Amino acid sequence: MKDMLNKILGCLYGQALGDAFAMPAQVHPDDTERAFGWLDTWQPAPDDHIVHAGLPAGRITDDSEQAFSIAQAVVDAGGVTLEAAVNGLTAWYDRVDGDNSPYVGPSTRRGMNALKRGEDPRTTGLWGDTNGAPMRIAPIGLLHPGDIEGVVADAVAVCMPTHFTQPAVSGAAAVAAAVASAMGEGASLDAVMAAGLRGAELGAKHGRRWFGCSVVFKIEQALEIANSNSNTRIRLRRLFDEVGATLNVPETVGAAFGLLAMAGGDPKRTAILAANLSGDADTIGAIACAMAGTYAGFNAIPVEDVAVLEGDEVFQSYEVRGIAVGLQRMIEAPAPAK
Repeated sequence: MKDMLNKILGCLYGQALGDAFAMPAQVHPDDTERAFGWLDTWQPAPDDHIVHAGLPAGRITDDSEQAFSIAQAVVDAGGVTLEAAVNGLTAWYDRVDGDNSPYVGPSTRRGMNALKRGEDPRTTGLWGDTNGAPMRIAPIGLLHPGDIEGVVADAVAVCMPTHFTQPAVSGAAAVAAAVASAMGEGASLDAVMAAGLRGAELGAKHGRRWFGCSVVFKIEQALEIANSNSNTRIRLRRLFDEVGATLNVPETVGAAFGLLAMAGGDPKRTAILAANLSGDADTIGAIACAMAGTYAGFNAIPVEDVAVLEGDEVFQSYEVRGIAVGLQRMIEAPAPAK
């Protein structure tokens, strides 16, 4: 496929861009505006940030770290399996001393503790309903250019150890399907959105039944707001107030698709919008910019922003370009003989 590596790098660097750029955003947009005005430059986290206080400008968080760790485990395994998902999550959890880290989400911590007790990874995620699954799934979408059914099947396996509830699987499948569509040559942004909705529908057929509104509904609601005639600030505030920007999966995924649409698929613009949306901005930004980066390609990310990311010691430790090459080789490998 033409420009495959450009799209793969776009996804991985886009994930990190949205994560790190939106990292300093406050929980509420009024507080973000009070601290930064319109947040459109790289900033460290404010000293009063309830999660990220002390983090320097350009620092990636668990959103990107988990995505990269799972991607590396999949490359090492030569394919997407439940075991690879467990290995990737375990490698990341041990790396950050997850038992004592303040950055581990509630569903991930519950699932990882169950795995450490030796429980079956097919059941350890049955209570996982927060947004850890969609935030780390984008690299799986890269492995299935244009194949929505195939990518949903792999998304299910990756969700299972920590986030095997219907909303979580549906949200992860939506993101993975959008990335898979964006990998296709000449894919339009409308096609990417449609693939995300289809992935959400298919993903909702898996996982433990759970309460909450549908991911499809929240994506459609967000796209309606994003495509309205109001100015940017009004649309962002409507996304925050009406769609939501919490750890809730339908909110997170819906908001991410809304930002992608508002930015027209431009990765840096998507990151800026995520930061000013606020809420769980780093996670929403990571998801939205992974999709945008795949759609627009690595070359669409400004070189100065690439330099900021590559200057981050945590980003450096994951050897992202090596992961990208490994994913490319997997995609280009001939199908096994039947």
